[in-house]
Parts: sequence; C-alpha cells; structure tokens
Amino acid sequence: MTETEKQESRQAPRKIAVMVMLGLVAILAASQLRGVLSFETLAANRDALIAFRDSNYVAMSLGFVCIYVLIVTFSLPGATVASVTGGFLFGLVAGTAMNVISATIGATAIFLAARWGFGEALAARIDSSTGRIGALKRRLRENEVSVLFLLRLVPAVPFFVANLLPALVGVRFVNYLWTTALGIVPGALVFTWIGVGVGEVFDQGGTPDLGLFWSPQVIGPILGLSVLAALPIVIRALRGKEGI
Repeated sequence: MTETEKQESRQAPRKIAVMVMLGLVAILAASQLRGVLSFETLAANRDALIAFRDSNYVAMSLGFVCIYVLIVTFSLPGATVASVTGGFLFGLVAGTAMNVISATIGATAIFLAARWGFGEALAARIDSSTGRIGALKRRLRENEVSVLFLLRLVPAVPFFVANLLPALVGVRFVNYLWTTALGIVPGALVFTWIGVGVGEVFDQGGTPDLGLFWSPQVIGPILGLSVLAALPIVIRALRGKEGI
C-alpha cells in the first residue's frame, strides 16, 4: 500500500462520518420543510414579506440568499418556489442576480463537499484507469466545457445530478464554477420572470403557471443554447476524434 493509499485509508472514516451527517441533515430538513416552502405559504405571507423588504431591504436580500443557498446545498424541496420568490420580492434584474448567485454558491458547496469526500479519490482512480472508464474520462476532458454547459442547459438533467456528477468524475473546479454561473442564467431568468407577476396571480386566487417554462417561446431558445453547447463535441467527432 502506497503512502497516498494509507492516508486515504486514515481519512476515510472521517469523510464517511461527515457525508453521513450532511445526508441526515438534508433528510431532516427536507422532512420538516416539506409543504412549508410552497406557493401557498408565499401567498399567505406576501404582505409581511413585502413590508419587511421595504423596511429592511439588505437584511431581506441576505436572508433570501442564505435560505436559497441552503436549499441548493442540501438538495431540499423548494428551489423553484425560491426562484419565483426572488422575482416576486426583488424584480427581474435583482431577483435573477440573487437567484443565480445563490444557486451557484449552493452548487459549488455540493461540488466541494463531494470532491472533498470521495470525488477526489474516485477521480484519481479514474485517471489511472484503462479501458472504457479511462477513455470516457479522456473524452470528457476534451469536451469538458461543452458537457458542463449541457448539464446546466438541458432541462431533463436534475440540478443535483449536474452538481454531483462533475465532482465525481474530476472536472476542473474553475470550469465547473463559471459554466454553472452562466449555464443556469436562462432557467433562472424564466422563473424570476414568472415571479415578477406572481402578485397579480395571487390576487386572482391562483398559483404561478410553471408550465410557461415549457412553452415553445421559452424552451426553444434554451434548447437552441444546448445545441450551441454541443457543437464543439459534434465538430470534434466529425474531425475524426471520438466524442461523448
């Protein structure tokens, strides 16, 4: 056993304990918050939220960002409600900025936790692997930025998967960070925009129509961006290189 393997073996129990603790916190928080972070709760407390925002804008902004970061970090239910709330409370520009910043910080926290836990060791093993796993790793490195953008832009990819998978396969942190910040902008913009008009929806006794996200005029441009992100992979494949 090499010195590196011995060190990994000594650190393994601590890493496992930390990951288990984070998992338990996430499960407990999800069970306690289920049904709390909802549009019904937002509608019932809209006047109090607006009043607090008007009198304590900075505190409300910081509180909103912190709550959103925790939701993303622990993959708690309510991320969509939080995004809509950002538009409802802060408007399109400030709301989108807060949503993107919060989601990026939370996604980064998940990435670093996974990388610190088992992702680094797993990535090292993949780097030293031969055969199909090693080939997959090399292909990912060749198209790293394009793949990371696709993970963010394609609506079918769950957000927590797009956060964890890059850490487990060992992508570069810098590339993960900036592609996350840019890649989530289109979706954040849509949900924030829905939130801007949510007050009128509540006045009519309704709930926000999240189906707007899938309307052709919205999903079309997002899918178009996905195609642009995939172009480098296609071009490399046409030039004779293996794509993903």
